[in-house]
Amino acid sequence: MIKLGLRDARSHFSRFVMSIIAIALGVAFVVGSFCFREMLNNQVSDMLSTNADADVYVRGTTKTATDSTTSAASSSSDYNVIPTSLIDTVSAVQGVKGTSPLYTVSGLVLVAKDGNAVATTGAPTLAMGFSAKDSWRAVTFTSGTYAKNTHEVALESYAAKRANLKVGNSTTLVYPTGPQSVKVVGIFQTTSSQAGAILLGIDENSAKALYEQTTGSTTKIDEIGLYGNANGGNALSEQQQQSLADKVNAAIPSGSKATAITGDEMRSEKTKSTQDSLGFIQPMILIFALIALFVGSFIIANTFSMIVRESMRGYALLRSVGASPSQVFLTVVVQAIVLGIIGSAAGIGLGWGMIKLIVYGFSQSGSTLTGSSNPTIPDMLIGVLVGVAVSLIGAALPARHASLAPPLQAMNETVNPEKATRARGILGLVMIVIGIAFWGLAWLLSNDGKQTPWDWLNSTNPAISLGIGAALILVGTIVMAPAIVQPVSRILGWIPSLVFPVTGRLASRNLARSKRRTANTAAALFVGIAIVSCLGVVASSVNASVSGIVESGIKADFAVLANGGMGRIPQQGIDAMSKVNGVKSVSSISYLMDVTYPGTSDKPSTFMAQPSLFTDVFDPVETAGNARQAMDAGQLVVSKSVADDNDWHVGQSISVKYAQGTEKLTIGAISDNSIFSGSIYVNQTMGNKLTTEATRFITEAFVKADAGRNVTTLKKDLITAVKPYYVISVMTKDEFKSTISSMVNQVLLIVNALLALSIVIAIFGIMNTLALSVSERTKEIGLLRAIGAGRGQIRGMIAIEASMISVFGTLLGLLVGTTAGVVIRKLYANQGLTELNIPISELVIFVVLAIVVGMVTSLPPARKALKVPVLNAVASE
Repeated sequence: MIKLGLRDARSHFSRFVMSIIAIALGVAFVVGSFCFREMLNNQVSDMLSTNADADVYVRGTTKTATDSTTSAASSSSDYNVIPTSLIDTVSAVQGVKGTSPLYTVSGLVLVAKDGNAVATTGAPTLAMGFSAKDSWRAVTFTSGTYAKNTHEVALESYAAKRANLKVGNSTTLVYPTGPQSVKVVGIFQTTSSQAGAILLGIDENSAKALYEQTTGSTTKIDEIGLYGNANGGNALSEQQQQSLADKVNAAIPSGSKATAITGDEMRSEKTKSTQDSLGFIQPMILIFALIALFVGSFIIANTFSMIVRESMRGYALLRSVGASPSQVFLTVVVQAIVLGIIGSAAGIGLGWGMIKLIVYGFSQSGSTLTGSSNPTIPDMLIGVLVGVAVSLIGAALPARHASLAPPLQAMNETVNPEKATRARGILGLVMIVIGIAFWGLAWLLSNDGKQTPWDWLNSTNPAISLGIGAALILVGTIVMAPAIVQPVSRILGWIPSLVFPVTGRLASRNLARSKRRTANTAAALFVGIAIVSCLGVVASSVNASVSGIVESGIKADFAVLANGGMGRIPQQGIDAMSKVNGVKSVSSISYLMDVTYPGTSDKPSTFMAQPSLFTDVFDPVETAGNARQAMDAGQLVVSKSVADDNDWHVGQSISVKYAQGTEKLTIGAISDNSIFSGSIYVNQTMGNKLTTEATRFITEAFVKADAGRNVTTLKKDLITAVKPYYVISVMTKDEFKSTISSMVNQVLLIVNALLALSIVIAIFGIMNTLALSVSERTKEIGLLRAIGAGRGQIRGMIAIEASMISVFGTLLGLLVGTTAGVVIRKLYANQGLTELNIPISELVIFVVLAIVVGMVTSLPPARKALKVPVLNAVASE
């Protein structure tokens, strides 16, 4: 029976091609996700072997909770800080040759030779203090030497290339406090790629000063790296590292809350921490892989259903000569295994190629990745198992049907009559109704206050109910689809039947008599379109909400941001704009680092602003108190979402923790502005008390023009005023809206590009279904041609069938996806999604594209149908 299954697989191979493609595409994403994760892990490991290459590290003994937003300019150790006095103590230990770079800070911007700031796409710009005395083992200077004062800088080779700078050139470094003229005195390389990061070597005193300003302490440091001299300056072995660490521990004074560990231990900890933080990438890719494989399973099921239908007489003969049901089942399973193995092998190669292409793309953009991207044996085994499993799932029901059909019935020419779909229709409808009920519950839970009689239910995250409802509606629609094929085919076929009376009616009837096949084929397209249209509604609503907030909520004439993703605006730039003729006010908003509120679960962000923010920039939607008066009085202005989450009210005193201690502050106002969601505002006096100059930075500003001032001329003057500060972008309200919208659209573009895979697989499914259907109806098509149907009519009939399947799946997807988008918008209305905007033009384009896709996918099957001579087609059965 195994040989028989293999023979059948070989004879049906051409019909498996589309299914193989579907499996290959899905497996490619699975294998690619593992390769990408391992490549990132290898890259992180290589970088940390380079960037944390000391033999021994001295660090704190107590693990601390860290907040990534509070350590933007420090090395952000996960342990308590230690006294800087330990540097001299441990440096004097026998066997210690020197220290590693002690201070690493971010927030600086390098200016290129052309006068523009060097921007990076995600990778940071890091400045490190090191010298010939306290060198960095991984560094090799290709020209020049170390920076020795504040007016010198050494550049890593990639940074020098990006900035087009050489040793001897003069340029500018933009510090958090403003620009500083510097001279390039050295170009160096590191032993590992820095993945697009801009590395700057500055003198140790400057780095130390920046670090101390950032942390607010001159006597504490995160960690100290030590190099040993046992190997003549080369890296120590594990045993030598441990021996040196023991000596250092013996020298550390008691009460220092510090300990020495080996470099290998430190690198292992940091590697794991960084790899864990990047762990979200693989699950995200796997989600798209599962969607693709889910869609592909419909194609596989359709393929096997038709092959089993054609082979029923053969299976009946096997049964009549003594083959058991399990043996017949095995012949179909063998074909599924062969299909899965071939598709998986192709997918492994495709996934590997995709990762190589991604690596090449990163290298072209400057972010060179040197981590190994080759699939491992476990990766390939997982890919094969996934491909075979999906094939078996798709073939299971057809195989069961082949094995259980009575031999006499299977030999009958009218075998396999279409089963009734009423039960499936009822079951699917029930699932959809329950899913809608879950969506209603999500909406109730998203509103303020007690919405149900059960406290445990009121505390449930609305997103859980939203997800359960979406899954039920999605599956329910797929289950119900066969039951609505016949009425839908009549509706969709009405116009084709009017325009093409013969071919239109034939196409409608062909779909109606194969309800399950039609529904399964349309379902593959339905899934992708539903997700894409849902995201389209959400993105369009986000853009509309942002536009509404900017248009009606912002009274200022200009928004000021740091360009190129720099994130910080120098105070000197704000001062320069304030002096421009025709400017009424410049309201800056500064993010305050290390400011927390003990007892809060949502960790609200704290910003410092001027009272003019609530007069010249925004009209505060106050639910309690007065925002302007609260700012004047040094009180807190709290967003409604934060107040509701923590049961805060106006007049209440709350504890505010900052680097130097704790302060009791009073809530002076609660605002319901969407733009303030999740935030707390303080005035400049209080902000200066809670932070140092280096632990706060300006994220954005708004400029209000004097009445009657020409806005176009004023913008030119503002741009001229901020030009010396390199990183400042001045935008009108329309440009500000466009910038935010483009950010949303870029994210949507990436997600849709990944989802496009499922739609491509669905298109292959339509083509595959039509090809098999045409093969199944060879005699029928031959008879049509024999009684006078022309080649154009046959092509038209198949094209109409394909278009109707495409439109059916697309309309179902648009209906479910758009509804889901509307529900999501309603659910998150309190978080800023205030406007609902359904992109009608995009939805219409989807329908038009569905018709075009149907017509295009019909061409190969129609060509195949017309290749068979009429007499051969009539006699084919």
